[in-house]
Amino acid sequence: MDLSGRAAIVTGGAGGLGAATVRQLLSAGMGVAIFDRAQEPAEALAKELGDRTVAVAGDVNDDGDVQAVIGAAQEFGPLSVVVNVAGGGVHAGRTVGRSGPHPKDAFVTTMEMNAIGTFNVTRLTAAAMGSNEPNEDGERGVVINTASIAGYEGQTGQVAYGAAKAAILGMTLPMARDLAPLGIRVCAIAPGTMGTPLMLSAGDAFVAPLVENIMFPKRLGRPEEFGLLVESIARNPYLNGENIRLDGALRFPPK
Repeated sequence: MDLSGRAAIVTGGAGGLGAATVRQLLSAGMGVAIFDRAQEPAEALAKELGDRTVAVAGDVNDDGDVQAVIGAAQEFGPLSVVVNVAGGGVHAGRTVGRSGPHPKDAFVTTMEMNAIGTFNVTRLTAAAMGSNEPNEDGERGVVINTASIAGYEGQTGQVAYGAAKAAILGMTLPMARDLAPLGIRVCAIAPGTMGTPLMLSAGDAFVAPLVENIMFPKRLGRPEEFGLLVESIARNPYLNGENIRLDGALRFPPK
């Protein structure tokens, strides 16, 4: 896909991976709507990057907020790329731990933040992309979701987060099949341990053990490497229905 003059939405666009993605797509010639619950950081990023970006504060599970960011993005051109980065983990705990069974509400909230939010944004943005003029391949857009290698090999205490990210991985192929008649591709990225500002703020004593099981390069992933993969997926018209690991050959140990 030729990205120049087109519009993108990045959910969680004010955070580490999201902000790197915003910068990468902007450098590729796109206008980018930064969609994030954190209004002030989103507005600060948009102010820094200039008039081809716009900040929209909102919740990925609020239909009105999602429609608002769709409208804002379309001011830059046809909405052609949607990157779902918003998510995270709210509770680390075993299915049954020392304090008893895992809290059900924490499991539900984690699923809502990750899997349900990703699905909600995708269903609404794909409907909007479906009205785009197709290119010579019949392509109208691409959706890129963010999972995690925890969705493949969740560690002890990651049952909620691992299940949520596994759900995102499980959406990829059926979504690609569902949206093929509209000319919309779907892929997901499963990052390993990434050196986001939040992660790096924890300090060397916390970070050093995380690097031990990374094969090569022997370091945390860089947010800009996530952004590069987003752009590669968007540009390559034959990438569809794929879950792509970005992890330096890391495989999570049980603990």
